[in-house]
Amino acid sequence: TPSFSFDKPEAGKYSLQLGPVSLRDSSPILAQAPRPQQDLILYEYESSPFCRKVREVLQLLDLTVELRPCPGARAGFARELGERGGRMTVPFLVDPNTGHEMYESEDIIDYLLKTYGPSEDTYDPKALWPMRGNFPTFTGAYAAVVRGMPCSRRQADARPDNECMEPLELWGYEASPFVRPVREKLCSLCLPHRMVPCSRGSRNRDALILKTGRTFQVPFLSDPNTGVELFESPEIVEYLDQVYTQ
Repeated sequence: TPSFSFDKPEAGKYSLQLGPVSLRDSSPILAQAPRPQQDLILYEYESSPFCRKVREVLQLLDLTVELRPCPGARAGFARELGERGGRMTVPFLVDPNTGHEMYESEDIIDYLLKTYGPSEDTYDPKALWPMRGNFPTFTGAYAAVVRGMPCSRRQADARPDNECMEPLELWGYEASPFVRPVREKLCSLCLPHRMVPCSRGSRNRDALILKTGRTFQVPFLSDPNTGVELFESPEIVEYLDQVYTQ
C-alpha cells in the first residue's frame, strides 16, 4: 500500500523522492503475519520453474531464506538433499522453526501461506494466480530455456569446498534484473547464501539503508568468509569468480 508525504524523508527510511513528494510503500497486512525466528532453508536451483514459484512466494511474504544450490538437482547440495529427504528433487523446504520438511512446490507454497502469510480475510487468494498452478511453471520454463538454462550444472572451475563455506548474504528481490546475475553465479558456484528479500513494501529496505548508510540499492553482497561487502552486480560476479573458482 503506497503512502504519500510532502515532508523531508526520514533518515534511515526508504522512500522514492519525486520533487517535493516522498513516496513510500508499506505492507500493512504482513505486519500482522507470523515471522519465523530462524531462517528457512530451501534446496533449489535458479532455472527450475518449480523453485522459482517458491522463491517468488518467499519474496512476497518477505521471508529471509538460506538457499542451498543444487544445479540440475544433481550437483552442489543435491547429495545432502538426497540423504535428508530421500530423493534428489527440488524444491525442498526445511523449516527449523516448526520441524516441517517437504518437497513439491505447490505444497510448499500452501505451507508458507498458511504458516507465515496474512489471514485470508485480509486478501483475495485468487490474486496469487501468477504464482500458482501451471501458468508460472510454463512461463518460468520458457524464460529458463531462452536464457540457456542457467545453473543447470555446476561451474566447471568452482572450488570443491564451496559447499562448506559460511552462507554469503545477498540483499535483493526476485524480479530485479540486476540481482539475477548474482543469484545465477552463486548457484552455479554452489555457494550457500542467505537471501534477504527487499521487494517493494519490505521492511528490509529500511534495514539495508541502516546497514550500509547509503541510498537503497540492490544487489548488495556481504561475504562472512572474507569480510568483503559489495554493490553492483558486475563487480559482485567478478569477485565471486576471483574468490570461489580454482
